[in-house]
Amino acid sequence: MTARLNGAQPYALGLFRIVVGLLFACHGTVALFGVLGGVDGKGGTAATGAWPNWYAAVIELVGGVLVLLGLGTRIAALISSGAMAYAYFKVHQPQGLWPIENSGEGAAMYCWAMFLLIFTGSGAFGLDRLLSKRTSTQGQRSADQTPVAA
Repeated sequence: MTARLNGAQPYALGLFRIVVGLLFACHGTVALFGVLGGVDGKGGTAATGAWPNWYAAVIELVGGVLVLLGLGTRIAALISSGAMAYAYFKVHQPQGLWPIENSGEGAAMYCWAMFLLIFTGSGAFGLDRLLSKRTSTQGQRSADQTPVAA
């Protein structure tokens, strides 16, 4: 059973990345575009350039889309994880010690989920893998086509 689970690991990781990226990007679209009720429940958006809300929303949208697509996953996850750590410690933690007390469960979970993706990469279904395979195939093809000097 362990061998079967280990064989499915890249696919489970890829699905995890897709779901986390999609949900993370949704937070950014809510704050930037006011969809799904907006930040205030009435379609409100974060004020453009307002620190830290607007910048966090941009990181959530861009980072979430990149993680969702599996494109630059590790860098996007690093920046996203850092943004969520900042959100937790500057916004939520002063209101209480534990995430359940300070409503910081989301920030803490996104921070750790993105932190995991820094080390694991995109898994299956990611554009990172597709592009790396394509690049290595082109490199091999050009080396095969290089004439040998006599």
